[in-house]
Amino acid sequence: MTLSHLNARGEANMVDVGDKAATRREATATGSISMAPETLALLSDGKLPKGDVLATARIAGIQAAKRTHELIPLCHQLALSKVSVDFEIDAESSCVRVSATCRLTGRTGVEMEALTAVSVACLTLYDMCKAVDKEMEIGEIHVDAKQGGKSGDYLRRNATAATATPIVTSPENSPALTLGLASAAEQCVRVKCLAELRERLGVGEASVPLDRLPSADVAGLKQALKTLDDRFKGLDEGRVLCAVNQVMASDGTRLTCEDEVAFFPPVTGG
Repeated sequence: MTLSHLNARGEANMVDVGDKAATRREATATGSISMAPETLALLSDGKLPKGDVLATARIAGIQAAKRTHELIPLCHQLALSKVSVDFEIDAESSCVRVSATCRLTGRTGVEMEALTAVSVACLTLYDMCKAVDKEMEIGEIHVDAKQGGKSGDYLRRNATAATATPIVTSPENSPALTLGLASAAEQCVRVKCLAELRERLGVGEASVPLDRLPSADVAGLKQALKTLDDRFKGLDEGRVLCAVNQVMASDGTRLTCEDEVAFFPPVTGG
């Protein structure tokens, strides 16, 4: 086995990927930041002095993934098609678990982008919380799964298939149901319910086979969700906003395989 970032003289070398075929590639990385239980409680309740900690860390992680080539010397500048950063508050272990997924159609993998997103999101959590807790510890950062590329797919030994292909989770991030019996091989649309809507419906994430949608748009997705599980009928209760791949959308917005659709209540406050 040879290291691709070293040339024949052992010098650092940026790999030429120009002759590689452009294929769909995806990687998921995870990490965590441990803190005092009192700090975690303040974070959960939104009472830290710098404001919305998780929203800020999510933006930081996404931005970091897009600029990985500026931080890691031999990384290529990539046109990422998707970056998602998610958080799980683990009260039992007194930590926040961070996951990031990056995707593109290109000639090189996105593991470094996913790792960078997790790392910077964790650093941002530290920055947002350090006024009340300077003994926080960042760790457990690693690649959990990758898909595509010459080396093929990879799943970390202690990870589960759900790491790469989430189906549905409750607000506590435990399995709740499978919508449309989606499998890892099917073309799916990924759904997230955010903020108060997540708690009200009792559903965090879902993955719906594209062929179960009566129409390939947001309206069709809503109809399919309500047909597959009664809890999603709550989407009709009050005003619910929608974003597709982090861009505001309407019922007529078209959907394709692996789009990420988020439903959430209007943001209020000063």
